[in-house]
Amino acid sequence: MRLTSFPVLLLAAGLVISGCSEEAGKDGTSDLSRSMLSEPPGDGLSTPIASAPTSGPGEEPLVQVTSLGINRGSLEAPVKVVEMSDYGCGYCRQFHQETFPTLLTEFIDSGMVEWKFVPYITGMFGNSLPATSAAECTYVQQEAAFERLNSRLWNEQSVWKGSDEPAEVIRPWVEELGIDMVVFDACIQGDERLDRIASATTLARQLGVRGTPTFVVLGYGPLQGALPLETFQDLLAAVHTDLTGTPGIPE
Repeated sequence: MRLTSFPVLLLAAGLVISGCSEEAGKDGTSDLSRSMLSEPPGDGLSTPIASAPTSGPGEEPLVQVTSLGINRGSLEAPVKVVEMSDYGCGYCRQFHQETFPTLLTEFIDSGMVEWKFVPYITGMFGNSLPATSAAECTYVQQEAAFERLNSRLWNEQSVWKGSDEPAEVIRPWVEELGIDMVVFDACIQGDERLDRIASATTLARQLGVRGTPTFVVLGYGPLQGALPLETFQDLLAAVHTDLTGTPGIPE
């Protein structure tokens, strides 16, 4: 895999270097400051979002990113990435189908990167809430079951997204996972994960996220869009080298 110089790579990838809090949460992922997304995002295909940062602190409590999302990878990984995606977003699906599996193998499973996936509702896709609720209510029971459902939600996005009854489409998929369906149904019907989903959407608004998918490399800045695999590979390798002083080439 090729490596380019770090400053050139940051410019090519469209990252915005800005401040962030280094206060780590209990799960190992640093918190974000809204200033990280105060500049226009980089190039890349993405679904635009009409959203703006809040005008200042004190308007509403800042959402702690450590309380949200699904973490993958080692807590000790030097590179931390937060992904904000909507299950209804076509470019997010493209990223998860074409790019993320390789990043998972090369960077996350190898201990180089800790990745936090934060699913949230942009408001642009009518059926996103049932899909996100199903994912959250599955995740709370079993992480392995969530991973299987997560893949199916991306791979069969057109099926549930185009349905008049998306929850009825998705429920049999969940049932196949072998989790407790009484608990799952109670979670869905009682909106038990709705506060968490709403908090993720609030976080996106507070950060001024303007497109999906958006990725924040903590300590460096935002990257937006379903960019080519090589762009992500070069970026993560260069950040790893910058943080550790050792070559960031996946083993």
